[in-house]
Order: sequence, then structure tokens, then C-alpha cells
Amino acid sequence: MTTPQLTGRRTVARTARPFHTHEGAGFPVRRPFPTEELPFVDPFLMIDQVGPIELAPGEAKGAPPHPHRGFETIQYVLDGDIANADSRGHRAVVRAGGVQWLTAGSGIVHEALPTPEFLASGGRQHMLQIWLNLPAHLKGVPPQSQNAEAADLPVAVTPEGAELTVLAGTSHGVTGPFETRTPVLVAHGRLAPGTRAEFTVPAGHNAMVYVMQGEATVSGTPLPDGHLAVLTQEGDGFTVEAPETAAEVLVLTGEPIGEPVARSGPFVMNTAAELREAERDFREGRMGRMPV
Repeated sequence: MTTPQLTGRRTVARTARPFHTHEGAGFPVRRPFPTEELPFVDPFLMIDQVGPIELAPGEAKGAPPHPHRGFETIQYVLDGDIANADSRGHRAVVRAGGVQWLTAGSGIVHEALPTPEFLASGGRQHMLQIWLNLPAHLKGVPPQSQNAEAADLPVAVTPEGAELTVLAGTSHGVTGPFETRTPVLVAHGRLAPGTRAEFTVPAGHNAMVYVMQGEATVSGTPLPDGHLAVLTQEGDGFTVEAPETAAEVLVLTGEPIGEPVARSGPFVMNTAAELREAERDFREGRMGRMPV
């Protein structure tokens, strides 16, 4: 596999350190955005990282039934099986290395809980949750759930030795399995010390790198564990390296939607009036109800 040839290198426009909070039934997450300073990186709305953490039997927590409307969620499970169910009757267990890509669209009620087996045994839990916006004309599409196991996700190895798992979009000659409504790249990079990966970015697309573990260098800028680098718009690509220690990174690029973002909890719309309508529709059961 050849290394992409970059004619102009993007540099780091800004970095963001994460903050720690709790979600769902009380599980801890590390979140580089949204924050007041960085509310979103169009078209991406959020990155949450759960773990890695070792859990004793009975300690695993999940997200009880909750609604979504107007965007997509990407659940990437690295360790610790998660049982997903929703108000449209879809049920699926996402195991280590697997992904659920949920298009909430017009509205859905969803839960994501540790499987009974994982809850009983305990063990390592590690997961990413990524929110991806939908443009106004797609916020009313019917909800859809796509699932992929670890074996469904293509892996590329760069000439410089980095390993890339591509969830969506195309990079280094491989294409992820998910249908996307906005052009994006979602890739998980594993870099041993001394390895690197070159990424190309279409003109006008936003690009960022989040360090999941270890320390990386993005276009020459050191990036500690848990930090996010947002790249400039100028240039057609960037480099991610692990000069001295191993690193795992999340690479996201995408075409900006360029529309107003109105958000409240699990709803992401374009106006405050649409948010009020979403809240009312959820209360009145128009997004469905979880089967008993």
C-alpha cells in the first residue's frame, strides 16, 4: 500500500483537553467536546470515551431507555459486550470490536445496557460514543440501525507500520461498511512507537484527531492522552505519528453541514421550536415506547 501524497499539509488550529462527567446510569465518560469553547466540529457533535476500565462483577452500567431525534449515534465497543434495543423492536448485542450506527432521524427510544453475562462476570470496559449531525432535510428520515461485527470492519496497515480500522468512509485503500448520510471518515488508528499514518482530506472538509490512549504527534504538534486536535482548513492532508510511545487515535473527517444547531439533551435540531416539538412528541409517545 502506498502512502498518500500530500501537496499541502494541514496544521493544528486548536487543541482541546477533555473533561470528565457521567452518563446513563452513572458510568464515567471522558469528553473532549462539546464544551462552551468547542460546541461542535461540523458535522460531528460529540465524542465520549468510556474506559478503558476494569469492572468487578455487578459494576457495569449502561444507558436505560432514552430518546434521540435529529442526528446519528456511533457506538464503537472495544471491550465489554453491550445489548442494544429500541422502540422499533430492533435488538442486537455489540461485542468487542463491533459497531452500532443508529440513525435517530424522526425519533426513537433506545437503550444500551451491559449484557447479563458481562454484568455478572465483570471485566474490561472500553467504548466510544460519537454523535454525527444530520442536515435539516434528513432529520425526519425514519430511524435505522446498522450493525457490524469486528470481522466486518476493514483494516489497513500503512507503509510506516500504523494499523487503521475504518468504520466509515475510505482511507488507505479500504472502505468501511456503513452507509453514511454525510460524507465522513471514521477511523481507529493503532500506532506502535516509531510508526505513522498519512491522511488525505477532501477540500472543505473538517478534520480532527482524538488520542484515545498514549501520546501522539499530529502534523508536528504533540498531543497528550485524551486531548483533541482540530486541523486547519488549508491543505489536503495531515500526519499522525507515535514518536516514542504507542498510541491509539480516533480520526474523524467530514463535510460540514453549515446549518444552525439547536440542541437539548438527546435532541439536535435547527431551531428552538423544533426542540420543543421533539420534547412534546417524546412525552406523547410519538417516538415509540420500549417493549415491556
